[in-house]
Amino acid sequence: MNDEKAVREANLAFYRAFEALELDQMDDAWAHDGQVTCAHPGWTLADGWEAVRRSWETIFENTGTIEFEVSEERIDVRGDLAWVVCVERIHAGESEGAVLATNVFRRDPADGRWRMVHHHGSPFVPPPRPRGQRAGEKKIIN
Repeated sequence: MNDEKAVREANLAFYRAFEALELDQMDDAWAHDGQVTCAHPGWTLADGWEAVRRSWETIFENTGTIEFEVSEERIDVRGDLAWVVCVERIHAGESEGAVLATNVFRRDPADGRWRMVHHHGSPFVPPPRPRGQRAGEKKIIN
């Protein structure tokens, strides 16, 4: 499997762990050594594996159900580091929202697997419509 495909799979495994609300799966998606950080929307930075893991425990304990539609993935691989920038469309119970996420992965030298070392989510607001264009209307350029 090429690196870009392997990183895409690692990114998908992260979202599957999130949807499952299973800490063991999330543990497996992340590196546990070196610089590991996480910034959930509206939260302070979780720095170090223990702080990152506590943040997931808190989220999982306070979430009933959650589903993600991940789109607009942009993947870049540089040696043993890779990052994915994507839009997360989130469905949690009756709530819906969108987050612009950056997920950074490092190749584990022990087994060659890509594991997350940083996740950062920011609220996503779609770009404004061109002036004079109504919602749902596509601008036609001649």
